[in-house]
Amino acid sequence: MNSLTLSKAVEHALVERNPRNMALVQTALKPGYCQRAAAFLRGITGTVIIGTGFPIKTTFETDGPAGAMTLYTALKQLGAKPVIACSAPLSNALGKDYEVLELTIGNTASARAEAARNLNSLQPEALVAIECPGAAADGRYYNMYGQDITARCAHFDPFIAQAACPTIAIGDGGNEIGMGNVGPVLEQLDIRRSVTPCTELVVADVSNWGAYALVALLGHWAQRDLLSSTDTGSLLRFLCRHGGADGITGENTATEDGLDSSEGQQLVDQLRALTNV
Repeated sequence: MNSLTLSKAVEHALVERNPRNMALVQTALKPGYCQRAAAFLRGITGTVIIGTGFPIKTTFETDGPAGAMTLYTALKQLGAKPVIACSAPLSNALGKDYEVLELTIGNTASARAEAARNLNSLQPEALVAIECPGAAADGRYYNMYGQDITARCAHFDPFIAQAACPTIAIGDGGNEIGMGNVGPVLEQLDIRRSVTPCTELVVADVSNWGAYALVALLGHWAQRDLLSSTDTGSLLRFLCRHGGADGITGENTATEDGLDSSEGQQLVDQLRALTNV
């Protein structure tokens, strides 16, 4: 199949289950967005900053970090210099095995200066936000229940706003970075929507899955199966051992947005079959 047809097939797979109406949001995006997003990462040898970490209670969601870890590994294999930007306690969990840029929590006033310093220092060639809270129209951050979580958020929005490179965002509910690209359609959902835009938005039933899709396409172009060793259960169990929680249930279980890890593994296998590496 040609590249656009492949991208459309991947995009369909990502919202096929549709628990949070991302199939509706998808209608506001020009088809081929997965291909366009992945193309920004193709051939990069410099820095890619991957932002992730959605706060839940006193910890972080399992959705987001698993995708960030997988994308990090793939980009490193392809010759890039990935960095995961996140806050504690997630930064503590990842710091041993991944290059981490630790973000401060809750300090909205200094977040812009923090982002400017890091962008100037790292000179990234691309930014990727995976399940990152996005600011609402009032400048505050809200979870899926409309609760204000600003004090517990590390603000990745200023990185996106000030970046001089392509920005990719992956979301699954409407309150994440990047959803500013599809504002009108989100009015149909019961969500305090984010107004933060990006260069290219990818929507998925689970944000981790959007990251797997980018890896699948990068592998397709490189003729390498970059998802062959991806074990969604192992990724989620690792995050749970470090305190991660399911974003829907709030429980410390090896699940993502209320779904068993086998659902994510099925999606990974589906992506591998589609990209046919």
